[in-house]
Amino acid sequence: MPDETDAPDRANHVAAPGFDDAVVGPEDPRAVDVRALIEAHLEFTTGTTPPEYVFAFGVEALVAPDVSFFSARREGELLGVAALQVLDATNGEVKSMHTAESARGTGVGRALLDRVISEARSRGIQRLSLETGSQPAFAAAHRLYARAGFVECGPFGDYVASGYSRFFTLDLRGLTG
Repeated sequence: MPDETDAPDRANHVAAPGFDDAVVGPEDPRAVDVRALIEAHLEFTTGTTPPEYVFAFGVEALVAPDVSFFSARREGELLGVAALQVLDATNGEVKSMHTAESARGTGVGRALLDRVISEARSRGIQRLSLETGSQPAFAAAHRLYARAGFVECGPFGDYVASGYSRFFTLDLRGLTG
């Protein structure tokens, strides 16, 4: 009998623009395939950044009550993941965005980011920020955030400036659509 964490509720999933049959929606980070992609994300970040400057969430942090976790899937295949952490009544943070290597460059990252932005707006979040690596391996992520309207900013929350992090923010007030 399958574990309940292997079959997320599909009621809140929506078709992902640019995909024939892919959906983006809520997911349980404890699902077996999701856990494996999160582990791959952590391996990627620790392989490019000193451990003391890695702020990606593991599974335990992604099931916290202040975190909404999403996946992109096509015909059941996991393509990517992303999360929204609510920091306070008006501020949120994009966490643990990762696209499976086989799905990179296909729009999965943008579909996930759009879902996180939509969730943040529905919760009344006014500012959505994120921290990501500064190394060349993160260049595609930097371009994705810029195309989505994020602008570089200084450290926020408990983050401190370092040569290993770049910070981005998006003012959600006045965004339409």
